[in-house]
Amino acid sequence: MYRPQTQIRSYQHAIRLFWRDIYRTGGKTLYSQQKFGPTKPDWINVEHVYPMAWVVNKFNCLDRRDCRQRQQFNYIESDLHNLYPSRRDLNMLRASHSFGNIKGELRLFGSFDFEIDNRRRIVEPAPASQGEIARAMFHMAKTYQLKIFSRQVETLKYWHKVDQPSKEEMRRNDLIEEQQGTRNYFIDYPKKSVHL
Repeated sequence: MYRPQTQIRSYQHAIRLFWRDIYRTGGKTLYSQQKFGPTKPDWINVEHVYPMAWVVNKFNCLDRRDCRQRQQFNYIESDLHNLYPSRRDLNMLRASHSFGNIKGELRLFGSFDFEIDNRRRIVEPAPASQGEIARAMFHMAKTYQLKIFSRQVETLKYWHKVDQPSKEEMRRNDLIEEQQGTRNYFIDYPKKSVHL
């Protein structure tokens, strides 16, 4: 049910598969919902929804490079269920902040519904992204025994409930299974209760 992927052994290989197979015809960015075609624009990169900084801390490594000496870390870093296309600027601003709800609708990024509270280290993405984010976070936590901070668990459960998997998210789950042999259980069974 929560099988770790063991087919993709490096992050560089995961990135090649990500662009070549998962997003070969284009798609939408996670946080800003901007469409892109088969040629990846320079303003897009790959976002780890479950932050790798948290995994580095779990393994007590100096940094990601140091952690790559451990194959288990490489499998975690390369899990395609945790990787999404993102605007570079929003990805950098998100850093390793937790997800949560921010009061008010102060939009610092034009029309993009992406809010950030640097003091509390929280980001709130657009409602159209929230279910995908919750399911990626839950997949990583359950599959690799990673921690999700308690203050965000209830928020993620709510996002998962109200923003059900789309056809695109289900299609993506199928494509990822072809590449790494695992599925995201939370996409396949969205009505099941989440227990972390």
